[in-house]
Amino acid sequence: MPKIKKGNPPSRKASGHGKRVNVNNNFQKNYSYYITEPAGRNFHDDFKPELKPQEMLKLGVFGGAYFIGVENLIPREYPKIWFANIELSPDHEKHGELNYFKIRASMPLSYWKAKGWINKQDPHGWFEWYCRYYLGRRSADDERQIKRWKAISRHAAQIKKNCKTGDLDCRRKQRQALLHWGYDSRKI
Repeated sequence: MPKIKKGNPPSRKASGHGKRVNVNNNFQKNYSYYITEPAGRNFHDDFKPELKPQEMLKLGVFGGAYFIGVENLIPREYPKIWFANIELSPDHEKHGELNYFKIRASMPLSYWKAKGWINKQDPHGWFEWYCRYYLGRRSADDERQIKRWKAISRHAAQIKKNCKTGDLDCRRKQRQALLHWGYDSRKI
């Protein structure tokens, strides 16, 4: 059972509650997890993303191809509404023009793996963790991922320091990177 922190109530799985989600796609085989919290609720006190996963996808993140290796780039475990009217990559490659700021702003998955930042339970990385967390999964990796999310806020500080409020052409790559982490950089 994951270590319980303030704002992260005990898992309902322990009391026999929670929906089991089975994942079996080209990227992750025979993985299961439990939904133990209501979707979008009961987040850790230190985790306050400004954007929901669906909002991030609608804005344009990860070059339209975050879930590379998954059929049609749409994992079956997530609500279909998240992917409605979203332009996804036609060739399963990341394209900067599909991002909100029309620029590539993420390293390839191979880089993240080499750095040891990818956990086996979420082989696509942080956004996959966030989607599952948002839907109600809680895991032993939550604390690490929340620390990573908090560390990204330094980019918001750099934008505030170097750009006029609302100048969306200033530091577009950093702004796009913040969108990838659930920060709404359009407000800075």
